[in-house]
Amino acid sequence: MRVLKLLRTAITLFLFFTVVCGVLYTGVVTGIAQLVFPSQANGSVIQTTNASNEEVAVGSKWIAQTFTDPAYMIGRPDWDRNLSPTSEVLKTLVQERVEWFEELDPDNPEPIPNDLLSASGSGVDPNISPEAAAYQVNRIAKERNLSKEVVQAVIKQQTTGRSLGIWGEPTVNVLGVNLALDETVAK
Repeated sequence: MRVLKLLRTAITLFLFFTVVCGVLYTGVVTGIAQLVFPSQANGSVIQTTNASNEEVAVGSKWIAQTFTDPAYMIGRPDWDRNLSPTSEVLKTLVQERVEWFEELDPDNPEPIPNDLLSASGSGVDPNISPEAAAYQVNRIAKERNLSKEVVQAVIKQQTTGRSLGIWGEPTVNVLGVNLALDETVAK
């Protein structure tokens, strides 16, 4: 009899907290987010117009996209599976990336910035450093038949500074640059 009473209490509490925490709380937080921060709540999806003049989603401002075409800004590599800095596998991956960039842009004598050779902790960092973006300006300008100044202006437009002027580092959004470059060429 006592076991049945305890079981009924446990099931009742389970159902109660499932409704409160799993349904009500989630619904309230999602509703507030949709009202106050709709873009962020929906993944900060970047949309563009296709050839048929329809709005299409092309990616998220917060999740990296993979670009390998020399006419595009190249972002950070995919996830390095939490490899140790002394790992031979990581050293091999970095060397392969160095060779890939040297083949992609053989006329560039500058050292390849580290964030183009190593992945972010999450593997989905959509941003690179201004130095990594600057490293790619000449190649992109040549591939797109644009002046370096035009490419630099697009990069500057897609660069965000430190939060409140003191926290973090300036970053360049790779997808934002590539979309703006496509719009520049289309004009």
